[in-house]
Amino acid sequence: MSVNTISQNKQRQSFHDFDEIWLFGYGSLIYKVDFPFIEKAPASIIGWQRRFWQGSDDHRGTPQRPGRVVTLIQSALDECSGMAYKVTQDVFEHLDYREKNGYLRYEVDIYFKGLKSENIKNAEYKKGVVYIAHEDNAAFLGDASEHEIALQIHRCSGPSGHNRDYVFQLAEALQALGDKDEHVISIERILKQLNRSV
Repeated sequence: MSVNTISQNKQRQSFHDFDEIWLFGYGSLIYKVDFPFIEKAPASIIGWQRRFWQGSDDHRGTPQRPGRVVTLIQSALDECSGMAYKVTQDVFEHLDYREKNGYLRYEVDIYFKGLKSENIKNAEYKKGVVYIAHEDNAAFLGDASEHEIALQIHRCSGPSGHNRDYVFQLAEALQALGDKDEHVISIERILKQLNRSV
């Protein structure tokens, strides 16, 4: 199930076309910032939704029992909130390793103020980079009911800790940003119920 994308990511962007480099975080990159950055700001990307559809056998699970972490799924009407970081090119040596299990770097427009679809053209945005694990990577687990996802997360842990802590930390970070991601909220609620029943 493991897939190493480090070499692919090194070939994906040269960064020579970037006046400045912005990284968009929508999962653990919001709350686990283990890389240097120049500045950061709450931001959004358009046309994507966050889903616990990516397997994790290197951080929040094991090859025998993979956990679930978020990736982005295309959805034309959705806006995904997160945190944007202005960084230098050298941080990608670390980030490509951290995100190596199925995530590839993609260029995306990052918006820096709340917006609705009708005023996208008026919003301040920067060209940036985001890590996405698409469905064609070997670690992709795909759709399941939120209850099934929560059950799998509840049972898993890996080198970076319990899978459920990933969910709780992400939910807390999104709440601090004022984001109400119903998918994350629902899975967090089920996990808390499962914890109480143990």
